[in-house]
Amino acid sequence: MSRKRIILGVSGSIAAYRSADIASALTKDGHDVHAVLTPAAVDFVTPLTLQTLTRNRVTVHLNDEPAGIPLHIELADKADLVLVAPATANIMAQHALGLAPNALTALLLATRAPLFFAPAMNGNMWLHPATQQHVATLKSRGVQFIGPEEGTLACGYEGIGRLWKVDGILEIVRANLISSTIKK
Repeated sequence: MSRKRIILGVSGSIAAYRSADIASALTKDGHDVHAVLTPAAVDFVTPLTLQTLTRNRVTVHLNDEPAGIPLHIELADKADLVLVAPATANIMAQHALGLAPNALTALLLATRAPLFFAPAMNGNMWLHPATQQHVATLKSRGVQFIGPEEGTLACGYEGIGRLWKVDGILEIVRANLISSTIKK
């Protein structure tokens, strides 16, 4: 498989620490991985961690971008695949409604690359009718979902809402990259 540019979006969830494993594995696969974090994500995983693992600058704020073509637009244009892991109810709602208050949501609106969300949240949040409506809207626009799975949640609840296993996320991303290479 040829080297692909993958955007790894990270939103503010306790599961954000698992994005480091995803970034590391995709980089070891030989891909050009760029992490774009929401401001809330930096409470759970540092930009320096993801910068070290990907060997690329990490974007958090729109005003962090250099002059010229905005970085979120450049990344959106050149992306072969965008993975948001973890995807919170908030990031999914913002994207479903077309809101772009940060670099990640702006990139999501600008890209035409295949888009994958790996949700992670409290089960009541996942099952809430508003969240389910946003999921349906996003699916109708071609967003693919990886999970969530059931189990013990960080909040202590049992049920659906856990981030899918990292190996499972990687398997789906790799399969998509292979199938998109074959189609070209």
